[in-house]
Amino acid sequence: MDDAFLVGCCGWPEGKPKYFARFPVVELQTTFYEPPSVALARKWRDLAPPDFQFCLKAWQLITHTPASPTYRRLKSQIAASEHDLFGSFRPTEQVRLAWERTADIARALRARVVVFQCPASFRCERENIKNFTTFFERLEREDFRLAWEPRGDWPDETVQKLSSEFDLLHCVDPFQRESVYGHPVYWRLHGRKRYSYRYSESDLSQLKSMASAHIQQHRGPVYVLFNNVWMKDDAARFQAQFSARGPVSER
Repeated sequence: MDDAFLVGCCGWPEGKPKYFARFPVVELQTTFYEPPSVALARKWRDLAPPDFQFCLKAWQLITHTPASPTYRRLKSQIAASEHDLFGSFRPTEQVRLAWERTADIARALRARVVVFQCPASFRCERENIKNFTTFFERLEREDFRLAWEPRGDWPDETVQKLSSEFDLLHCVDPFQRESVYGHPVYWRLHGRKRYSYRYSESDLSQLKSMASAHIQQHRGPVYVLFNNVWMKDDAARFQAQFSARGPVSER
């Protein structure tokens, strides 16, 4: 497959050896809920082919407040008295340390992209924009690209301004919204209307046309990460449309 086009899944839908043989990239989800140890991240890097690409979601302590149900998956729960110290890019020591742990894992994996996925509750409001700006002004970026996936009612002009100011890839589901800034293009597909959605051949053809247009215009790369119940099958079917090797068989 052309390096200008990279397709994979958000998480491991099958055993790692099979996944490594099937796809060129993965977006890790465990780093969002409870980051693994650096030693385990290095083990995954060593198991993968040299040209395999890891991307990952930043730890939820940076983006999500403790009101999020995803905090139930933390090994150590946050005390109620400290709830205001986490999430929403707050300028706190707790958020800074959460980034440091995320960055440690990204370095161990030699990650290409770190994704900051925000909840819909992180709205386009003055305080949120201020915290967001302060966080990225202070951030030590290192060598990985940073992607931002805003949810909710964020106007394109605001997203474009913030993304360009801090050189963030505007991460979108291309069936829901167009990216307004950044190359490479980074797409996350959550299922049309619902997580259990299975993409039709018509959907995948439309997606291929959109990806091909970006590759032709910007000379790639385009990341397409499926994040739905049928992600392994949908990603394999979609990848087959671009792969010179032909369809990828299910095993």
